[in-house]
Amino acid sequence: MVLTSITDEILDLKRQRKAMILAHHYQNAEIQELADSVGDSLELARQAREFSGDVIAFCGVWFMAETAKALNPDRVVIVPDANAGCSLVDACPVQELRAFKRMHPDHVVVSYINTSIEVKAESDILCTSRNAVKIVNSIPAAQPVLFLPDINLGNYVMRQTGRQNMKIWQGACIVHATFPARRVSRARAEHPTALVAAHPECPPDVLSMADFIGSTSAIVDWVETQAAQEFIIMTESGIRYSLERVAPGKTFHFVANENCNCSECPYMRLNTLEKLRDALDTLKPEVELSTELMERARLPIERMLAVR
Repeated sequence: MVLTSITDEILDLKRQRKAMILAHHYQNAEIQELADSVGDSLELARQAREFSGDVIAFCGVWFMAETAKALNPDRVVIVPDANAGCSLVDACPVQELRAFKRMHPDHVVVSYINTSIEVKAESDILCTSRNAVKIVNSIPAAQPVLFLPDINLGNYVMRQTGRQNMKIWQGACIVHATFPARRVSRARAEHPTALVAAHPECPPDVLSMADFIGSTSAIVDWVETQAAQEFIIMTESGIRYSLERVAPGKTFHFVANENCNCSECPYMRLNTLEKLRDALDTLKPEVELSTELMERARLPIERMLAVR
């Protein structure tokens, strides 16, 4: 067969490998177009668990692929670029969590999915930005909680649940945490009819100006149902592809953060079509984890997935 483009090469390799391509909303549009499923961390975790093929090509960041591997220990899980990390993972070394647990053995550890597989294995239950409030509410009110690692998401959950016995780790997303409120105010002045949708990893002063707060997929779902034609979106700009797919004709404005004067995650942008093709060809970089680590991490993941 004559292959005429890199897209054809990827699709041919996908057939040969009996592979499934998963892509986060923050991936480049050309990757999302090839994906079997596009979603947020919770949706992609469920897709990974229900997959029945041989290879999972996870286009996102490394911790997401680790989660897919823990749920699919007998399948090959590959990523386009092994350097696609996350500032929240870096903010929560497993040694520091273990030290906290020794000092506070009474606390239930609720870990955001944006953590390493080692931290997941030390956790009691996981959450995503979509279900974090529901997860914390599922824990008895008298039980003290450690929520990690995102400080803004943790504070948002605390406000939503009214929970007072909750300690929050001091990590932050390098994209969401650096969105300045003054730029949101300027965007609202420039687009007075626009509604504001914000990810809960944003700072509290940004969230206070939002008409809607939710995960990436929740933002996509909300925009689709609104009569408004213009939106200010306070999350990573890769979500534009999903927004324009479900709400064609609507206009989306993205506010720049302080780090790069853009709204892009540098880690998510490491993945490319060329790297995806090469990963499917060589089955490298592959996520390889010990059986014991996967078994320990799978329990809090499954606990999260069981909460509806």
